[in-house]
Amino acid sequence: MFGNSGPGHAKRPQRQTAETMLTLRSLTPQQLESIHGASLEILATVGVRVPHDEVRRRFRSAGARVEDTTAHVFIPAALIESSLQSAGKTFTLYGRDHNRQARFGAGERNYNSIAGEALWVDDLGTQRRYACLDDVVTATRLGDALPRIDLVGAMADPHEIPTAYRCVEVAAAQLRHTTKPIHFWFSDRASARYVLELMVAVRGNETEATRYPLAYPFLEPISPLKFPFDGIDLLFETARLSLPVPIGPMAQVGATAPATLAGTLAQENAEILAGVCITQLIRAGLPVCYGGIPHAFDMRTTQLIFAGPEQALMAMAMAQLGRHYGLPVYINVGLTDSKLPDAQAGMEAGMTLLSGVLAGADIFGHLGICGVDQAASLPMLLLQHEIVQYIERLMEGFQVDDEHLALDVIRQVGHDGSFLDNEHTARHFRQELWFPQLLDRRYWDAWREDGGTSMHQRCIAAKEQLLASHESIPLDPDTEREIDRILQSARRHLA
Repeated sequence: MFGNSGPGHAKRPQRQTAETMLTLRSLTPQQLESIHGASLEILATVGVRVPHDEVRRRFRSAGARVEDTTAHVFIPAALIESSLQSAGKTFTLYGRDHNRQARFGAGERNYNSIAGEALWVDDLGTQRRYACLDDVVTATRLGDALPRIDLVGAMADPHEIPTAYRCVEVAAAQLRHTTKPIHFWFSDRASARYVLELMVAVRGNETEATRYPLAYPFLEPISPLKFPFDGIDLLFETARLSLPVPIGPMAQVGATAPATLAGTLAQENAEILAGVCITQLIRAGLPVCYGGIPHAFDMRTTQLIFAGPEQALMAMAMAQLGRHYGLPVYINVGLTDSKLPDAQAGMEAGMTLLSGVLAGADIFGHLGICGVDQAASLPMLLLQHEIVQYIERLMEGFQVDDEHLALDVIRQVGHDGSFLDNEHTARHFRQELWFPQLLDRRYWDAWREDGGTSMHQRCIAAKEQLLASHESIPLDPDTEREIDRILQSARRHLA
């Protein structure tokens, strides 16, 4: 139903060139420099709070002013510049199957499902419950089956597993059920050590695990202008395999950042630049991804806004800023404030995702969230996947040459014929036209005879069909036994 989703599935070729591709920008060059300059001033005069003794020591050695009593670090522009120069700007995540890749900084678009939500919503969208490990398995199998999901998220943060080793259990479940790169929430340095053991077990040795990274840890600064200890500390472990680091604060307009978009962008950019410095002080050359994911804040509901027009504006601006620094870019678009895969979800996800794609980001997410972190939803993921396929067809463009102008065919058909039975039509229509899996284009009677289904119902049916028909490629027995051993050790020592 969803095309070739086997282990060798490759992305469809992108036919447009850089010269013909439409690019959206929300900032002029002067505005871009103004935001950059404001961020530098924030870091030099306000600073960031870094609750990690070793990293503060390294900041001090690199020329930053450090106040240990308050854990404040004031970062000079020269250190930011050298860190940006040092940071790796291209990287690739590989699945168990090396042909299944997510490439960053290569001019390609990647799509990921959410790394994990605490709650899980039922298919009908009327009930929620705490997520469990079985949900991780189901979501991973579905992500493995969907051809446009490049980075398979766990989607569930299993409530029944102690947090001390939860990420180890989640990573193991994902490695068993997809051959694509995986995405989950790292927790702390102790559990990260076991996650790295899993990666080495799958690859066979540490050299191969470093050469073909399976996942990355997400460093999320806490707005305004501070960092979590564990988020920094675990990087000392993951840097051992040179795992790339996306840096993504979620500053909120008017709540954890100024009530202006420009002020929020300046603060968010400062937080990301500070994160770049941290990664390079831990290990110079470590690849990073610029995670520009600020959001607006709804003063009426006191709720974060996932998909307002401001989200598209800020995402485009953050894509510009990230590219200004030469970094691959991660933005939060394709999301929705709706709780169901309905008209609101389609409008919000489609509008913001198209804006982000045209702005030139590398990865978009996190798909599959029901509302603003209300829960994970598999039918919602199916709707967003359909939107991704629609947009990808749009981005392919079309060819203009003698064969495609078809003047000979037009002369042959003339005024009274039809193109339906023409050989030229048979030769080209499959490549020229996109055929959706979930959108309904049938006549009224055919739609009614088939049950008169809504988009929500079709998403549920497609999910059931994929899970019933798709089989993930299993791990070999020796790797399975090694993963079991690592899990037993993590449960014993981390609990």
